[in-house]
Amino acid sequence: MQSGYSDSLSPAELRASGALASIYAVRMLGLFMILPVFALYAEGLAHVTPFLVGLAIGIYGLTQALLQIPLGVLSDRVGRKPVMVAGLLVFAAGSVLAAVSDSIYGVIAGRALQGAGAIAAVVLALAADLTREEHRTKVMAIIGLTIGVSFSVALVAGPVLDRWVGVSGIFWLTALLAIVAIGITLLLIPTPVTARVHRDAQAVPGSFGDVLRDPQLLRLDAGIFVLHMVLTANFVVLPLLLRDSLGLDSAQHWWIYLPVLLAGFFAMVPFIIYAEKHRRMKPVFVGAIAVLGVAQLALAGNGGSMVWLVVALFVFFAAFNLLEASLPSLIAKMAPPDRKGTAMGVYSSTQFLGIFVGGAVGGLLHARYGVQGVFLLGALGTLIWLGLAMSMRRPRYLSSYVLNVGTLAEKEAESLAMKLTAVRGVAEAVVIGEEGMAYLKVERHALDEAALRRFAVA
Repeated sequence: MQSGYSDSLSPAELRASGALASIYAVRMLGLFMILPVFALYAEGLAHVTPFLVGLAIGIYGLTQALLQIPLGVLSDRVGRKPVMVAGLLVFAAGSVLAAVSDSIYGVIAGRALQGAGAIAAVVLALAADLTREEHRTKVMAIIGLTIGVSFSVALVAGPVLDRWVGVSGIFWLTALLAIVAIGITLLLIPTPVTARVHRDAQAVPGSFGDVLRDPQLLRLDAGIFVLHMVLTANFVVLPLLLRDSLGLDSAQHWWIYLPVLLAGFFAMVPFIIYAEKHRRMKPVFVGAIAVLGVAQLALAGNGGSMVWLVVALFVFFAAFNLLEASLPSLIAKMAPPDRKGTAMGVYSSTQFLGIFVGGAVGGLLHARYGVQGVFLLGALGTLIWLGLAMSMRRPRYLSSYVLNVGTLAEKEAESLAMKLTAVRGVAEAVVIGEEGMAYLKVERHALDEAALRRFAVA
């Protein structure tokens, strides 16, 4: 029987999650810091066109989407750390290529290489290897929080660093940080005794068909696609709007981004609390999509007013932050317990495809229809998303729970699943006997956790 349960992370788990979160942060900072400044920097590159600027901004999303799941599966076979180190080296090489290029084509190639170092799924798999089942949700939350913080820091740091070292300097800094991340991987992160598949944290190839046929999950995948398409397309033109329409030097752009990001974060927190506490997730979620669309229309209608732009960006980031926080939670609530990792893998790949499409289409529309055309694309995308979200099923307020039950024969696994669903607070139970794991959906407030843990093995 299992006797070593604890309500808090162990020191080893804290160190591992902190180190892995820092590696995630390095990649996100490197990818996002150019967002608020690249459109201006690109004007000095050879062969530049608005479409190629957008492509350079978003191309990493395509390579990331194509490679992150295959690299995660590869790490099951050859080990997590070798794949992480190789991915970080590719990421660093892409950063160097972008730094030394004086042509837009060289930067596009560099950004594509950055995305090809797609270790996101591997980092999550290693986090699962190094943490106990009962604490895995906490560790994933730490890493998820790191992504959000990295994005906010990048939008503020990008204009500041651009003034000091230029965009090429940002690429060099990104390469250096990738080398530091390799050192963290090799020196600070322990090597797991075994690397196995964790269905709650990793994509499992045999589960893709079921996930891709689930209309509720597909609605959420479409949502993250639109959300990041809109975000990336906006940053194809926002730096130009701030400079040309409002007369702000690029080094001053952080004056706008910092207050609207902070205000947008604090504005969304009460809505998240209300949605979860009162089980009103769907109306709050749908309302935020509508607000996002209104913000896009407001940005399209800006006539050169600083106040108008600041208010529109505040509304945009408040809605964006709420949706960015809600979507993974909805995926976790709606995915079958043994397919959560696969659902999250598809969701993440769709997010990166949205980044690619947002950059490429945003650049194309900017060339043909100007700044307003890009924002109207965002409004149209959110309108389509709104229609999909309104027909979404109301989510069940269940949490994921993983239990190590030891290797079981098929009949034993079926019998145990029935016993687990009889425990108070357990809504669903899937036992994978050959893996020795039980994947559950539970009502946390009603869960008899002591009874549940009696089925666990050391």
